[in-house]
Amino acid sequence: MTTPVDPVQLTADLIRCPSVTPVEGGAIVLLQDLLTGAGFVCTRVDRGGVANLFARWGQGRNGRTFGFNGHTDVVPVGDTAAWSVDPFGAEIRDGVLYGRGATDMKSGVAAFAAAAIDFVRETPPDGSVVLAITGDEEGLATDGTVALLDWMKANNETIDHCLVGEPTCPEHIGDMMKIGRRGSMTAHFTVSGKQGHSAYPHRALNPLPAMVRLMDRLASHVLDEGTQHFDASTLAITTIDTGNPANNVIPAQCRGTVNIRFNDNHTSAGLIDWLQVEADNVATETGAKIGMRCQVSGESFLTSPGELSDLVAKSVTQETGRTPELSTSGGTSDARFIKDHCPVVEFGLVGKTMHQVDECVPVEQIHQLKAIYSCILKGYFA
Repeated sequence: MTTPVDPVQLTADLIRCPSVTPVEGGAIVLLQDLLTGAGFVCTRVDRGGVANLFARWGQGRNGRTFGFNGHTDVVPVGDTAAWSVDPFGAEIRDGVLYGRGATDMKSGVAAFAAAAIDFVRETPPDGSVVLAITGDEEGLATDGTVALLDWMKANNETIDHCLVGEPTCPEHIGDMMKIGRRGSMTAHFTVSGKQGHSAYPHRALNPLPAMVRLMDRLASHVLDEGTQHFDASTLAITTIDTGNPANNVIPAQCRGTVNIRFNDNHTSAGLIDWLQVEADNVATETGAKIGMRCQVSGESFLTSPGELSDLVAKSVTQETGRTPELSTSGGTSDARFIKDHCPVVEFGLVGKTMHQVDECVPVEQIHQLKAIYSCILKGYFA
């Protein structure tokens, strides 16, 4: 009888791989070797210096395909001296595993890899199990899951339903899952005027009043009151920069930035049009020139409650006794890309320590997470 894969040991092995974005650090290689040995057909889908792995068990077009998605890259450790442990040492203290990526999200990858391997060995399903693992989630995310999806399309590879193993629970494992995410975009404004002496403002064109007027209009505007599954959209001013060290000089230019998190009342295109109208109006009123540059991280999306969310919720309840809240809160994740390929939800650990010094996870939670993922697979192919 084959020994089950220990998700805690696998998490520790992955933590010991210093895979700070976009460095592979050995994590993808470790998983490729493990999955190949378990009968998965593994393909490296590297792009732009980023290591990605596509692993499939089964023929793909015979029966349904369930997919897991996750990432092995981690954020930098910051001040190493502030850590009480080696950030890549995977030390266990009092039943808690420490290290960068312990929560976000090497534990999630280890749990679904362990669950998938044990499942196909013990009860080979009529269908396929896919693991799509990237090394570019914490970075620009242009050559990670996007590269995997591009490769899948080019090679006629499909997934029918997908679960992203990101941390989703605020307090206790099992208390929340994600069925969608808000969209995210950033708008950068440059207001240009004419430099001059502050004692002779009529000879200059001060860009600051125009910037202040624009920022006030944007921040004061109520985007919406929320929708059935989403909180109200928000706009935050994140910076206003002039870089003027002199108190007797009116500057020639000023820059400002806003970040918008938007629900399914909006699209990025519609918001960009609104921002442009407001900028044009202020420019007309003040005589200043206003340029705008926008970056869209992702559109809002929702996987309507149904077959997939019911299966995940039932599995969570079975293993934890909790009924997860169906949420769309938080930032962005790679689910924003997968939603164009198939229905997708997210479920993972408690995320309290992710990106923090002394990032950690109770080992019991990793075992629980593997059990939940195993239950999902059994229910999906029942």
